[in-house]
Amino acid sequence: MHERIGALVLAAGKGTRMKSDAPKVLKTLLGEPMLRYGLDALAGLFGPRVLAVIGHRAALVEAAFPDMAGRFVLQAEQLGTGHALAAALPRLAAEGLEYVLVVNGDAPLVTAESLGVFVATALAGAADLAFVTIELPQAGAYGRVVRQGGAVRIVEAKDYDTARDGPVTGEINAGVYLLRLAAVAPLLADLRNDNAGGEYYITDLVGLAGGAGLSVLAVNRGDDPAYLGINSPRELVAAEERLRRRRIDALLDEGVLVRAADSVRVGPHVRVAPGAELCGPLELYGSTSIAAGAAIASHCVLRDAVIGENVTVQAFCHLEGARVAAGAQVGPYARLRPGAVLEEGAKVGNFVEMKKSTLGPGAKAGHLTYLGDATVGAAANIGAGTITCNYDGVRKHKTVIGEKAFIGSNSALVAPVTIGAGALVGAGSVITSDVPDGGLALGRGRQVTKTRK
Repeated sequence: MHERIGALVLAAGKGTRMKSDAPKVLKTLLGEPMLRYGLDALAGLFGPRVLAVIGHRAALVEAAFPDMAGRFVLQAEQLGTGHALAAALPRLAAEGLEYVLVVNGDAPLVTAESLGVFVATALAGAADLAFVTIELPQAGAYGRVVRQGGAVRIVEAKDYDTARDGPVTGEINAGVYLLRLAAVAPLLADLRNDNAGGEYYITDLVGLAGGAGLSVLAVNRGDDPAYLGINSPRELVAAEERLRRRRIDALLDEGVLVRAADSVRVGPHVRVAPGAELCGPLELYGSTSIAAGAAIASHCVLRDAVIGENVTVQAFCHLEGARVAAGAQVGPYARLRPGAVLEEGAKVGNFVEMKKSTLGPGAKAGHLTYLGDATVGAAANIGAGTITCNYDGVRKHKTVIGEKAFIGSNSALVAPVTIGAGALVGAGSVITSDVPDGGLALGRGRQVTKTRK
């Protein structure tokens, strides 16, 4: 894309119809904020030449997008889309841009491909101002496109007057504009807020541009759903389903086996290699990656997890920020929290929880175990009911278990503590001191048996 074309995302509004005080652009779809989708699409076209206008609870929006640091423009008062563009104008001028593509932040279905086609069409038509229109059977709250006497303008839904503007045609404004700044920027001073909303609308620039003799182009994209915005919880859910279906279809086409596909949710940044197998219900979010030959069973949730080749994750497991190496096995009913690492061929079984711990190659923790802040050596065996007691009420402490060590069932290892290579801890022990390599540790009271009366 031409280096003197950049993008501006309008993301300052509250979104009152969402019935929430949180910024609308932070509402999530498939685990990602709504605004992320538009930013990703624009980054594919313009790289770093993307700015965003924020306003309502701006600090929350900034914190959610650290990769956008330095590229936010604050609209301190939210006085409409035209006012937002005016607030960004000095920054756009400083960027040295000739054209700016303006996109609403509540349009997560938009794609780089569709936007690229629109920009190319506008440039080919030498338009000073171009905008996208789509056709909907129910126009709802979208601005209506009015074509009269060879001219085109946009009228907001709440201001539409059939006696003045004619019958509603179903052609609506999609909220995407390409502006040649030198021609359009002077018109911002002519925007007025004498309308039902009391706001300065960017849509009024269309009529002003036509009246000033500028070249105005309305690019009709038919019923293309890529330009549908979100104004209500119902519309958000509908858009999320479109994104979900789009993602699943792409995975199937790439060679991923997706069973019970209607109940599989895959975020936009998740990577699944051809040859992997997924079974719904299933949720994959964040930066999760799944290698070839891995099989993820139903009722699992993975977020920011790395799954190696030929790994099996059985049903009802939760993995977050965990790394599972080739050939390892997880579950069923296992929970791997951030920092959990299973090395090659390791295994955690049912009702095992790991946090900030490493299970070495071939090591096993089969049942009912908690491993926190622990390092477990290769081929070690952790018996059922073992707990690493890592927290003393003030600080976290580490447990180290050597290779081929055997920890008997129902043991408590009170950190900081080291269990040597090949050592054996007897079942039911509470271990508070280090155990040397090859040692035997018993930390339990002597059994007393008496005759019952």
